[in-house]
Amino acid sequence: MKNGILLISSVLLITTSTAQEKLLTIQDAVLKGRTSLAPTRLSSVEFIDDKSQFSYITNNTVFIGENSNGKTTKLVSMTELNQLLKKENKDTLSSLHTITWKDGEGFYFKSKQGEWLYKTTTKQIETSTKKTEGAELEAYLKEPVTGNYSYCKDNNLYVNIKGKEIQLTNDGSYEIVYNGHNIHQNEFGIDGRNFWSPKGNYLAFYRMDQSMVTDYPIIDWTSRPAKNVNIKYPMAGNKSHHVTLGIYNVKNNSLLYIKTEGDKEQYLTNIAWSPDEKYVYIAVLSRTQNDMKLNEYDVTSGKFVRTLFEEHDDKYVEPLNPMLFVKNNPSQFIWQSRKDGFNHLYLYNINGTLIKQLTKGNWEVKQQNGFDEKGERLFFHANEQSPVNQDFYSVNLKTAEVKRLTTGNGYHFCVLDKKGNYVIDNFTSCYTPREYNIISTKGSKPKNFYKADNPIKDYQLGKWNLFTIKNSEGADLYCRMFKPVNFDSTKKYPVLVYLYNGPHSQMVTNTWMAGGELWYQYMAQKGFIVFTLDGRGTSYRGKAFEQAVHRQLGTKEMEDQLKGVEYLKSLPYVDGTRIGVHGWSFGGFMTTTLMTRSPETFKVGAAGGPVIDWTYYEIMYTERYMDSPQDNKEGYDKNNLLNYVDKLKGKLLMIHGAQDPVVVWQHSILYQKKAVDKGIQLDYYVYPGHEHNVLGKDRAHLMEKITDYFINNL
Repeated sequence: MKNGILLISSVLLITTSTAQEKLLTIQDAVLKGRTSLAPTRLSSVEFIDDKSQFSYITNNTVFIGENSNGKTTKLVSMTELNQLLKKENKDTLSSLHTITWKDGEGFYFKSKQGEWLYKTTTKQIETSTKKTEGAELEAYLKEPVTGNYSYCKDNNLYVNIKGKEIQLTNDGSYEIVYNGHNIHQNEFGIDGRNFWSPKGNYLAFYRMDQSMVTDYPIIDWTSRPAKNVNIKYPMAGNKSHHVTLGIYNVKNNSLLYIKTEGDKEQYLTNIAWSPDEKYVYIAVLSRTQNDMKLNEYDVTSGKFVRTLFEEHDDKYVEPLNPMLFVKNNPSQFIWQSRKDGFNHLYLYNINGTLIKQLTKGNWEVKQQNGFDEKGERLFFHANEQSPVNQDFYSVNLKTAEVKRLTTGNGYHFCVLDKKGNYVIDNFTSCYTPREYNIISTKGSKPKNFYKADNPIKDYQLGKWNLFTIKNSEGADLYCRMFKPVNFDSTKKYPVLVYLYNGPHSQMVTNTWMAGGELWYQYMAQKGFIVFTLDGRGTSYRGKAFEQAVHRQLGTKEMEDQLKGVEYLKSLPYVDGTRIGVHGWSFGGFMTTTLMTRSPETFKVGAAGGPVIDWTYYEIMYTERYMDSPQDNKEGYDKNNLLNYVDKLKGKLLMIHGAQDPVVVWQHSILYQKKAVDKGIQLDYYVYPGHEHNVLGKDRAHLMEKITDYFINNL
């Protein structure tokens, strides 16, 4: 950590003023916590190409700003757009959150009936894309150069080329998937999209054959009688699906499949096109996830050309970002890798030869964001200042000089303009709700154009802060604590430990309320201390910190969480006999782990959607962190929570969504069965109709149940 970048300490704690008299209701805390009682977040923040302007949406109104000074003016409201839609006898919008600019002449927006272009010069709209009857709206992918688009209908892939619909496949079914949905369970950075080539002459797409994957039953309880709806769910150690990559040639209306050789259960990840559209690149990952090859394939024949380089790791390789070709220099590309222990940027030539490592240090690059106009500088987000912070940087490709472009101790999320001259900085910190600034990448002073109010300034609040403690290996563990409203250091308080502590997570950040939820403040009103710790296995702390949990999910994480409890018990105002724990998904797994593998520590637990036995979880995630059950029987057995049911001493509430396709319901059902077999009493609640989490209005019901459980038992 940089000198001078200190964690927010108790010296900086928010003070509760006498003007703060309102109390949160459970509906306020849960249903409004991310809407009207959250700091205002501008949507669709982007630059307008060739206009030296930017735009954003707030309160269903589009605003335009000037890059040079940050001054903003209203462009058009949703009400005005609806008036134009009414003239066309089309359905109106209920909200406006997303627009996409077309070369400064206007912007695209979507209604239920398709996509429209609003022209700023005429202040009129025209049809851009009509929604095809039966098409999956989320599968629409527009090509920005030609305006052609792809979509799925009746499980098959289609394209619309200059207004003409062309069906590319005819074997789509429950077992053959084309729209990219759930390819490799959406791991490895896969977001379910197809891939248009740079000039729009080709479309690359995934074809997933899951016929060999076991069917898994999801029961629809709303039917009479209830009916079964199968999904394909590849469990660890079982057969996985087979994926291939198709290429559609727009000019000659032809279709071929890339000839990827090797294990049919390997993973095809991080698809990229060469700038000249002659080649497509695939990061091919072995099913064991130890070996990755960056392969080049010929687009016209589908044949393998060469392997640019390989990466191996004794634990796992996890490619998450496609190769990025250097602007104006197609002979070079950027690759992200953790091969030196932290995620950094590497510059390669097109032959796969490393030119230089561009960034290095005990910090991580989190996202690359494009180049300046000449292609001399690459912009990226990173946490160089502190693991809980995020800033925006540039690196010179010739000299590898890294320059920090954002200021202020906190969390910056930035949007870069096409030429790399300006950045819109969305900034928040522990005590800063949110503010937006425009920054010149050449070094001028940031210009503020929007500041969000503190939406909970009139409520009685508990104080919060960020800090660190050490684990058994001397590593810093980042923590967050909310203290009760009207805190009195001479009293003893119960503690609620809220946790996740799984891979690809970071709960403790230098963002508004330290990354906490408004429900924590509701619990602070009820007299609870709410404590969270990010232990080993969580993200952005380097490979060793994350991979410490390999083959033993649950064990090292438990050790770090117990260090947190040890710290809590050292505080004079903590009642060490009244500590509870709550988490969902991996957090539900950790809650159950702590309640049964350290049964004297916690009095009460509430575990939502918990993994119980890792052999019942999906292949891609589980085998990355645990290897296969066949290769790591000891690890699976040691961390199988069915083996600790009879150790439960405190009160445990287990909750599951009856239609959960992620952590299937069978996990907690098996736990219930084992509890009955062992004569162990367990509290249990099911939410029919909900999947992996309880969302919508029912979430208030869920959180009220959890709140009452801790109040009544803790």
